[in-house]
Amino acid sequence: MLCAISGEAPQVPVVSPKSGSVFEKRLIEAYIAENGKDPVNGEELSTDDLIEVKSQRVVRPRPPTLTSIPSLLNVFQEEWDALALETYTLRQTLAQTRQELSTALYQNDAAVRVIARLTKERDEARDALSKVSVGATRAAGGEAMQVDSNGLPDAVLSRVESTQAALSKTRRKRAVPEGWATSDAISTYKPAQSTEPLYPGGKALSVNASGELALVGSADGVVGVFSLSQKQVVQSLQANGPVTDAIWAGDKAVVASSTGSVKVFENGNEVADFSSHAGAATALALHPTGDIVASVGADKSYVLYDLTTNSVITQIFSDASLLSVKFHPDGHLIAAGGVDGQIKIFDVKNGSPAANFALSGPVKCLFFSENGTFMAAVAESSTVVSIWDLRSASEVKALETGNQIDSISWDYTGQFLLTGGPSGLTVQQYTKSTKSWSEPLRSAVPAAAVSWGVAAQSIVALNRDGGITVLGAQ
Repeated sequence: MLCAISGEAPQVPVVSPKSGSVFEKRLIEAYIAENGKDPVNGEELSTDDLIEVKSQRVVRPRPPTLTSIPSLLNVFQEEWDALALETYTLRQTLAQTRQELSTALYQNDAAVRVIARLTKERDEARDALSKVSVGATRAAGGEAMQVDSNGLPDAVLSRVESTQAALSKTRRKRAVPEGWATSDAISTYKPAQSTEPLYPGGKALSVNASGELALVGSADGVVGVFSLSQKQVVQSLQANGPVTDAIWAGDKAVVASSTGSVKVFENGNEVADFSSHAGAATALALHPTGDIVASVGADKSYVLYDLTTNSVITQIFSDASLLSVKFHPDGHLIAAGGVDGQIKIFDVKNGSPAANFALSGPVKCLFFSENGTFMAAVAESSTVVSIWDLRSASEVKALETGNQIDSISWDYTGQFLLTGGPSGLTVQQYTKSTKSWSEPLRSAVPAAAVSWGVAAQSIVALNRDGGITVLGAQ
């Protein structure tokens, strides 16, 4: 008969009616006083419930002092009893902790498996979505328009080819227009006028051909038509969500939003609303014909729209979400920058890949030089403009501006490359005769988007508070 706590023969044995175990009386009473439970099964137990067991008892002599051997043995016995009681409690706590840890590990393993399965299903759904061919979209009259992803309709193809033929013959021999800004004049540009914040969070800016009106997009879904001469907003257009880009197509305003919608406005009235993108429509570009617009989106596709019929022409999918887009000045190529750092060049006529260039990060903005030879590109949060030669498919210049670049714009002559960012704007000049670059202007005017005025005689900058600053010669 051994004690269930100490494992030794008890001097005063008692039995617990709850578990039927035998204990040393002093040990079980100490345990009950501290915990109030049976140490074996954890049921409520009091000292009154204990049943004494009749057995032959050996009476120990009472030690006279602690200096005697019997006294020291008694002290050691008491210490041993306390240690045995503590060890038993620790064993119980360890067993309980192991059980709780086992349960927690099982739950964690189950959660990890669920997350892995959901992630796989999400990736499969995204991949399937990127390969879906859009069968119809909304036009102004609400009729379903068929989407042809294999090529352009004959009428559109004819316009693209005739435009390319006309522009490619005259581009290299084109003289600088009379009255165009010179490097000396640009170097004197200072802020001539500034507005109060118009549309907070705005990052879309487009100046029309006359230099009179500017489209300003905001994060709250409103696009303002701002008169630069009157210095006031003359019209307000409503998008379906936060505006991601806005451009002029002749007298028409085309607006893209984060909801995937692309709207067309004429004289302040909405004339078309397209919803071809399955995610956000991130950028817009105007074809040299003046009546074809391209949009790119987070769904890895670019879409072409015919503004003469307010219809979707084609939708071409790539292998990554797209952030920026521009047409080649001849109109036969379209460049799209992706979140994977790749600039993908497509043939406009059939959507087939034509070339590919790589940057160090997501492609924030693109712009072709009017000479048709160079392409400028900027990676997100970068301070460098990469200049690519399309003939050799190589990077020929890396322009370090020292400031983060959020927007770029090449002038009509291909001489001046305008850059803008939160720390200011610069103008980089390319001199064809010496094939060299210089910097005629550096300004501290912050800009989320930049654009040239008429004949490069002014610079229009939009800051992140939605305010417009116009810089000109002093």
